[in-house]
Amino acid sequence: MCTENSGKSSCCSLHDHSHSGSMMSEFMCHLPYAISSVAVSLVVLCFLSYFTFNYYVEPAVLRNSSRILFHGFHFLHILFSVTGSLITFYRFSSGTFKGILVGVFAALVFCPLSDAFMPYLAGRVLGADMQIHFCVLHEWNNIWPFILAGIVNGLALSKIDKSKLAAYSFGSHFAHILISSFASMFYLVSFGMSNWHSQIGMVFIFLVIAVIVPCTLSDLFTPMTFARVDKRNERNKNKEC
Repeated sequence: MCTENSGKSSCCSLHDHSHSGSMMSEFMCHLPYAISSVAVSLVVLCFLSYFTFNYYVEPAVLRNSSRILFHGFHFLHILFSVTGSLITFYRFSSGTFKGILVGVFAALVFCPLSDAFMPYLAGRVLGADMQIHFCVLHEWNNIWPFILAGIVNGLALSKIDKSKLAAYSFGSHFAHILISSFASMFYLVSFGMSNWHSQIGMVFIFLVIAVIVPCTLSDLFTPMTFARVDKRNERNKNKEC
C-alpha cells in the first residue's frame, strides 16, 4: 500500500515499481516476502528432517534427497528470474532483444549467487565443511530449456494489458522469492550443512539475506536500470534526428 508523508509518496507495493525508490527502501519493501518465504522453506525442511530422524533413515538419504530438490528448485528459479526481469524491463522499455539479454544475464548471475554462493558462504561462516557447486558450469543441458521457457513466458506476459501486468509482476516476483528460498535451503543441507537445525536461528538470518539481495537486484534494479538507460538513449537519438 502507498502512504503519504510530508508531501512525498512512498509505495511498498509490488504492484508498482515506477517510483524511484532507493535500494534500501526496495529491500525493506520486499523483506516481508523474503522472511515469509524462508519461513515456509524451513517448515518443509523441518518435516523432512523429522521423518528422516524419526524413521532412522541415514543422514546421507536426506542430503541426497535435498540435492535433488535443490536442482529442481534452482532450475525453476532461473525460469522465474528470466520472466520477472523481462516483465520489469518491458514496463519501462520496448527493446525486445535487449530485454532478453538483460533477463538471461540477470538469471545467470543472480540465481547462482542466491542459490549456491551465498548459502555456501553462510555454511562456511557457521562452521560447516561446504562444497561449492554451480549448475551453470556443469549442467547447461538442463538450464537452457528453463531459460527458453522464461523468455517465452516473459514475452507473452509483456504483451497483455498494462492494467493486468502489475498483478502478474507481483505473482512472478513472489514465486521467484519463494522458489529461491527453497533452492537456497536445500543447497545448504545437500552440500555440507546437514546439522543445520542446531543453528537454525543463524541459518534463517543468512538465508533471508541470500534471498532478498539477489532477487531484488534480479527482478527490479537490473532490468529497471537497463530499461531506463535504453529509453534515455532512444530519446537522445530522437532529439538528434
